[in-house]
Amino acid sequence: MAPEPPLLSMSGITKSFPGVRALDGVDLDVVAGEVHCLLGQNGAGKSTLIKVLAGAHQPDTGTIRWRGEDVTLRSPIAAMRLGIATIYQELDLVEHLSVAENVHLGHEPTTAGFVVRGRTAKASTAALLKRLGHAEIDPGRLVGELSAAQQQIVSMARALSHDVRLIVMDEPSAALDPDEVDNLFRIVGDLTAAGVAVVYISHRLEEIRRIGDRVTVLKDGRAVANGLPAKSTPTRDVVALMTGRNVEYVFPDRPVAPPSAEPVLKVRNLSRQGEFETLDLEVRPGEIVGLAGLVGSGRSEILETVYGARKPTTGQVLVDGRPLKPGSVRAAVRAGLGLAPEERKAQALLMLESVTRNVSVSSMSRFSRGGWIDRGAELGAARAATRELSLRPDNPSVPVRTLSGGNQQKAVLARWLLRGCKVLLLDEPTRGVDVGARAELYAVIRRLADEGLAVLLVSSEVPEVLGLADRVLVLREGRVVHTAPARELDEHRVLDLVMEGSPAS
Repeated sequence: MAPEPPLLSMSGITKSFPGVRALDGVDLDVVAGEVHCLLGQNGAGKSTLIKVLAGAHQPDTGTIRWRGEDVTLRSPIAAMRLGIATIYQELDLVEHLSVAENVHLGHEPTTAGFVVRGRTAKASTAALLKRLGHAEIDPGRLVGELSAAQQQIVSMARALSHDVRLIVMDEPSAALDPDEVDNLFRIVGDLTAAGVAVVYISHRLEEIRRIGDRVTVLKDGRAVANGLPAKSTPTRDVVALMTGRNVEYVFPDRPVAPPSAEPVLKVRNLSRQGEFETLDLEVRPGEIVGLAGLVGSGRSEILETVYGARKPTTGQVLVDGRPLKPGSVRAAVRAGLGLAPEERKAQALLMLESVTRNVSVSSMSRFSRGGWIDRGAELGAARAATRELSLRPDNPSVPVRTLSGGNQQKAVLARWLLRGCKVLLLDEPTRGVDVGARAELYAVIRRLADEGLAVLLVSSEVPEVLGLADRVLVLREGRVVHTAPARELDEHRVLDLVMEGSPAS
């Protein structure tokens, strides 16, 4: 039996921007009904390639064949009309419009040439949401009121509102908890069973093995592997292709003996109504303490309350034995706390500003005199802090938005290094960071702890918590259900605890 011809065939695609060759002769074949995974480190060319496929970029050279015919995708509308839909990691929904209005935006239902709103749009949207297993989402509700997972479902519904034959999903699981990821995979399975092709992009290699059929790997704008079997290709081989070197999922060595100094951070009977309750924890200089739990267990809320971004209902936070003013970020920062939040682009970084300004923003009093800023001193201090973390490129004058995810995270860490913080609060420190950069961040975090920093870490990836932390607190529904040294736990044990929630000492 002859192999099925490709639904999509991209051949010799090149694309250059001023000073950068983003794509250098890339080939990509996608067959109807398959999940084709596109892998590569940040900067490998994935985003540029999918924007060419979406019609947002025009290739310099190369050909695109769709269902056996050469096509030119001059715009996103042209791609959509052919049946190619793209769901970007940064969802392009309009928050002040309803779900139904977003789903039909740009192709509103019509009758006799007139746009039909109201019942018709809502009814067709409800049918699409039901197909996706989310009939509970109200088509009339404003998109801005929905959770991240629900907004992603709305984006999928919008894609399916067209006669879609291929869907590109860019990091679709980044903001989802395990149950939501399971539902995402069910939806993808239903789509491929109906003959729809999916191009799936993710930094989580375990997802690729679980959901993918074939894999194409990009490195430095070139396809270094095409159509590898997703389930049988060893992870080590995929990582080596992505990075050009063998990168193991090996975390830095922990200290042989736990830190013996007095705790620099103490949390006593801390609670916040409806989010978490009666939390007690300590973190010593040189120690990494991890919080493990599902989305909704109170992990991020705990960090933000310790940092003063949320006011607790009861309890107190002490640094070096001195209680902090509840609900005061200024007091926390003055006492030596620093937070790298989950949503670094929205909550931590000034995306249009330089790396220098992003690093120095919490330490401006060091560089200002009489209303004037010593730019030279500011630049020198930022350069020293970023070099200590091996931030690339080694040019703190560039806009922070031009950096990869891993280097943006290093810029946040450099800010707190420059500030001289004593306690570093890390919320999802490697979200949206590629494999090679993860290994670098793990080494940086461990080194900072070894140099005397106290670290409180939150991650939705249990292996990350167990690999980095010295001690782990397991959370369920806002309560600590188990505390143990990380070396005494494994992933199955932690997952059993967060699902069962049986209290243990």
